[in-house]
Amino acid sequence: MTIQNRKIGFIGAGKMGSALIHGIIKAGIVKPENLGASDIYEPFLNELNSQLGINVSTDNAVIAQASDILVLAVKPQTLDSVLENLKPYINADKLIISIAAGVPLATYENALPEGTRVVRVMPNIAATVSEAASGISPGKNATSEDLKTALEIFSAVGTAVQVPESLMDAVTGLSGSGPAFIFPVIEAMADGAVLEGMDRKSALTLAAQTVLGAAKMALETGLHPGELKDMVTSPAGTTIQGVRVLEEAGIRAAFMNAVIKASERSKELGKK
Repeated sequence: MTIQNRKIGFIGAGKMGSALIHGIIKAGIVKPENLGASDIYEPFLNELNSQLGINVSTDNAVIAQASDILVLAVKPQTLDSVLENLKPYINADKLIISIAAGVPLATYENALPEGTRVVRVMPNIAATVSEAASGISPGKNATSEDLKTALEIFSAVGTAVQVPESLMDAVTGLSGSGPAFIFPVIEAMADGAVLEGMDRKSALTLAAQTVLGAAKMALETGLHPGELKDMVTSPAGTTIQGVRVLEEAGIRAAFMNAVIKASERSKELGKK
């Protein structure tokens, strides 16, 4: 492994940062004592320290100085001030990984010392359960080993693929925002079963497992989603009736537009 015995620090321990920290420890690729996190919200840090035994600090500089790999998990709106604060502690020996939505590699390469190695990643919240979908794009100074390191970290918490930076906004709109598009689907499917008389807990369990099973079939069989759909929709059966209702409601256009709008917002964030 390229990250064995290397120290990883997180600048930002909010929902996404915490999800990645939990996922990395669960995967067992880094020991808790080799992980650190900083955040302005001390209760987050105290919880991570007590639950996982990682090193924490409210001072970004403390974590930056102690880390070989620094993961920037802060909101795009606060990034400029964070980079200014970190600049004195960054050198060519450190790998910077950013998961800030919409922020291009050039932002980091211009704000940090010349030659800084940067890799841009867009993961999603499913890192918490080791099922993240992450897009990875290396900067101009990043080495092949840096790319391997990023792929190793994010593959440990799900699936990671390398993409050109020009497609990172699309990754943000698709997999970065995607879980929030699917959760209402699970809830709505369960609502339908509750209306038919099923108890809420059983309905949610079956709905969530149905989505999980469908996704696993798509990944493991390699078949086109349309072909998989046809395997379930027998002539004049129950499923084709449901499919007709979804098509009448414009389900395809709704999901396409959701991904497009989220991608456009990612582009907007990168311009600020």
